[in-house]
Amino acid sequence: MTNIHWLGAGLSSIPGIRRIASNDQNITVWNRTLEKAKKSINHVDSSNVIAKKLDFELLENEIQKGDVVVSQLSANMHIDVANLCLKKNAHFLSSSYLSEEIKSLDNEVKSKNLVFMSEVGLDPGIDHLFTHLLVDDLNQQHLSDISVIYKSYCGGIPAEQNEFKYKFSWSPIGVLKALKNPAEFISEYKEQRILKPYESISNYKISNEIFEAYPNRNSLPYITEYLFPKSWKIKEFVRGTLRLQGWSKAWSEIFTILNSNEDNVEDKIIKKSDELWSKFKYESSEYDRVVLWVNLEAEKDGEIIWSGTYHIDEKGFGENTAMAKLVSITLSAALDLVVEGQINPGVQAAPSDRDIINYFFKILSENSIKINRI
Repeated sequence: MTNIHWLGAGLSSIPGIRRIASNDQNITVWNRTLEKAKKSINHVDSSNVIAKKLDFELLENEIQKGDVVVSQLSANMHIDVANLCLKKNAHFLSSSYLSEEIKSLDNEVKSKNLVFMSEVGLDPGIDHLFTHLLVDDLNQQHLSDISVIYKSYCGGIPAEQNEFKYKFSWSPIGVLKALKNPAEFISEYKEQRILKPYESISNYKISNEIFEAYPNRNSLPYITEYLFPKSWKIKEFVRGTLRLQGWSKAWSEIFTILNSNEDNVEDKIIKKSDELWSKFKYESSEYDRVVLWVNLEAEKDGEIIWSGTYHIDEKGFGENTAMAKLVSITLSAALDLVVEGQINPGVQAAPSDRDIINYFFKILSENSIKINRI
């Protein structure tokens, strides 16, 4: 039986860890705080399921050839874990964005017949799966001379409205700093780049509910990742973030801080983060909500001639928040596929094969996560 090493037992890991542990696979959960690791597996009593305090020297000694290492640590630590996997001839999995550093390992990963897979969580992750299916569906229409409009929006939001239009499951500092990342996308057939995505907010309607939406990160590389045919003229292509209506107004003070040119702006961000954490932290009994909407349309002569959408609207609380379920259950399904040898070697993001995607859908469905196709 393959040995699994799951690094990080934070909130976004627990449902996935519990699922794998319940299947009585050989899993060791490593976490800086041992008590958190133990808590994540306290529903089972098996010699195959172990909790250990994260120590990289001990971890290196325990990883064996053919093991699978799941890294749910901070993004800046993934490359060190990936290099350790190469050294020990082990597979690597993460729900985080695939970095250029890890991409550069592709030849060596393939030469060792290993799988290094990232972007198999929620966003990135489930959104990729939805998109691959929509692209395949549109391709099967055999339409010619079309323009395409692609929009993928995802947001973690409170299930019940509050004056701040948001709540935090962990330290707000990452959310605040992410707002400073430039965004690149396509609008009206032209590549666009904006330095402050929160200054490019638009209203977006999903199932009769109005959200605020803004572009997130660099969408452009995903045109290739999603296997868009060269014959498609791309009118719109954006991957973005959803927020509740009224969010931009509620966050105006934060935008003012981010726009500041003062030398102490970083200190102000940290101070604001601490303040927000004390005021708008999810309590264990509060429900969170995740909305994911992925839409692809084909247009010809100014008219929409084909449209497809995948949609998730999930709620949860406690250990099983919507965010935690969607990230870690998806990641655990990818883990199954690697263990079973269903994924080809190499560095890669979420798979595009329909049969493989159907396996992800099966596992999500078994965990009461509803996927809507429109």
